[in-house]
Amino acid sequence: MPMLAGSGHSTELGATMHTEAKAPLIDRLRGGDALALEELMDEFAPRVHRMAYGITRNEADAEEVVQDVFLRLFRKIDAFEGRSALGTWIYRIAVNTALIKRRGKRAALEVLLEDHLPTFKEDGHREGDRAMLLADWSETPEEELLSSETREAVRRMIAGLPDHYRVVLLLRDMEELSNEETAEILNDSVASVKSRLHRARMALREQVTRSLAFDGRPATRAC
Repeated sequence: MPMLAGSGHSTELGATMHTEAKAPLIDRLRGGDALALEELMDEFAPRVHRMAYGITRNEADAEEVVQDVFLRLFRKIDAFEGRSALGTWIYRIAVNTALIKRRGKRAALEVLLEDHLPTFKEDGHREGDRAMLLADWSETPEEELLSSETREAVRRMIAGLPDHYRVVLLLRDMEELSNEETAEILNDSVASVKSRLHRARMALREQVTRSLAFDGRPATRAC
């Protein structure tokens, strides 16, 4: 789903998230080296901010999350046992911190995932307005699908998903992490991550389909 991909660093993550490569930096952090913290922030702060903003949808909150994450990391580095990659640990702290930040606003922002999923009649045909049923993504120019307006609309749709679906979608499709890395960050099973990702993508596609169906263009039947 190209309109979601935001980081493009999947190849570098392979090297970045190996704890062994970060051992000297971790040792410096444990020694209270502030420059080591700056180096870590140079590498990870943009990712933490992107993830935090994806969860909170608020710039001020995202900035606070970044500060909280690295302050906690600096203070609690001795708690890092090296059983997971350093990057995984940072993402885990970022996700938890951002969810706590968002918690007070969640009820006003979220709707049930089922409200976003397609529904079907007893005969198996999909329910809905004819314009939506006949919406054809192939008739939508690629530049429109990838436009800044569409990207922002998709991000707003993601923001309305329940937390446990939205976080999986952000980690997999925006941060481009693997199912295994996502499961480790969320302390969940790979099977659960795959299931939640599938439902989140279905819900997102349904919202985009509704948006394309009712944007004023004539609907055309997909081949």
